[in-house]
Amino acid sequence: MPLSTQGKAQFQIHFCVLLWGVTAILGKAITLHALDLVWWRMLIVTVALLGFPRVWRGLGAMSWRTIGAYAGIGVLVSLHWLSFYGAIKLANASVGAICIAIAPVFLAFVEPLFTGSRFNRRELLIGVGVVPGVALIVGGVPDDMHLGLLVGVVSALFVALFGALNKRMVGRGDALTVTCIELGAGTAFLTLLAPFMPHAGALFPLPDLHDTVLLLILSLLCTLLPFALALDALRHLSAFVVQMTTNLEPVYAIVLAMPLLGEQRQLDMQFYLGVVIVLAAVFAHPYLVRVKKPAPEMLATAEAKNLSE
Repeated sequence: MPLSTQGKAQFQIHFCVLLWGVTAILGKAITLHALDLVWWRMLIVTVALLGFPRVWRGLGAMSWRTIGAYAGIGVLVSLHWLSFYGAIKLANASVGAICIAIAPVFLAFVEPLFTGSRFNRRELLIGVGVVPGVALIVGGVPDDMHLGLLVGVVSALFVALFGALNKRMVGRGDALTVTCIELGAGTAFLTLLAPFMPHAGALFPLPDLHDTVLLLILSLLCTLLPFALALDALRHLSAFVVQMTTNLEPVYAIVLAMPLLGEQRQLDMQFYLGVVIVLAAVFAHPYLVRVKKPAPEMLATAEAKNLSE
């Protein structure tokens, strides 16, 4: 029996979330340093997007001021990805994924500052509920992964920052065009930043065959493909369904990290208990707070898709 339109959309969004969850696994499997990994990923996606006539039409219709604003957001996106993959390299995929899950806590504080909206007491309550889980996660992570955990928290803060700014700018440009501007600006920023960062060997070395294949999967199959599928699915699903489904991203990442990377041997039960508490707070969010569907600009620029507009 063929799927209904809504059933197809639900399958698509679940498939997208699964692909987004895989990005953490690929980040660990790619041998490049975080800076090189992010630079190549942003470059590949930008070049691919420039092949769409729709992107060029969108650029022609956009003012220089708007382009500049989106380029500034792209700098924050690049810092998010750099710290996200840095956390994965310094710790592991599970730690990076669960850190991103706390981004809505930062957003509850950051969004009112950027949009002028009132602080939502329920969202702040959810943020307080996450604290015990984070404390357990810190205690359940080996000492040599604490730096990675801290970098992951910084990555979640960058998600909140560029997420709030994207929401303020929503509707001012075509989603594909906005993504191209942000990732292109992020690539340029990392190019300028690279000489000032600690780096062993040449900057942005050509990846070997193993890393090239994984980078193409990360950039095309786990970024552009779910972006296109999610844009279509969002037209047929309620905000609640979208929010609940996208909240599964860290779950997929952590579950996949067990058989593929064996990370359950690096982390103890205290970590996973903390994960349960954090995810319980995240899943409670759609029940306690009125949610809207994620802004299209968020779909291709964040590993965390549980940010509501």
